[in-house]
Amino acid sequence: MSTSQPVIRKACFCDGPAIFRRIKSHPNELVPRPISDIMLNIDRFLVAELDGEIVGTASWSVLPELDTSKNPSIEIQSVSVREDLQKHNLGRRLVEAAIARVAELQPCQIIVLTFTPPFFARLGFVPVSKETLMYKLYKGCMNCSKYDSPFTCPEVAMAYNPAPPKGNPPS
Repeated sequence: MSTSQPVIRKACFCDGPAIFRRIKSHPNELVPRPISDIMLNIDRFLVAELDGEIVGTASWSVLPELDTSKNPSIEIQSVSVREDLQKHNLGRRLVEAAIARVAELQPCQIIVLTFTPPFFARLGFVPVSKETLMYKLYKGCMNCSKYDSPFTCPEVAMAYNPAPPKGNPPS
């Protein structure tokens, strides 16, 4: 194992196949993503690179808000860390980097659906009812091939409310 630290950076097109393999390496924890979806959304991925290898990923998706008085929510997705690097804060670093990136967009909230609620709780996420995330459920969960219904899925819905932006208020 290398003694250097993984570098977190924005993904580029050449990272697509490695991101695909990284997500696919966690079939029980992550929803699979076709390579075409990864490539179409490559600008919404961060990667952790160590010695030329992609050893971690995190991405996000914008969930439109029907209430125009609110900003959209953002879902953090596809958080994956190579098994031998887990428990070394790399997942935390990836999620914190993703939160910092999407906070620039001033979302109403940042959500996750996760099988690892304790990990996200340590980052400030709190459990929420899936019923409060109906657009997410309609957009993503209805096409899931693992469970009959989003409400029978054991993933836990969690939300994080980012601090209001400092400086100039949005116009």
